[in-house]
Amino acid sequence: MKFIRQKIKSLLSNETGATAIEYGLLVSLIALAITGALSTIGDEFSNTLTTVGTAIEESQN
Repeated sequence: MKFIRQKIKSLLSNETGATAIEYGLLVSLIALAITGALSTIGDEFSNTLTTVGTAIEESQN
């Protein structure tokens, strides 16, 4: 019985898994922020290229 109590205490005091989960959540949040930023930048860059392309086409007419 004493062995079981010691094992339960050991499991309840072990925070290694919690730390790994926290780091995983942090990495996920950073990846989400980077994805959102790149998506916004990509849209703006695409609009800029479209504007430049249109200006080039109009200058040839």
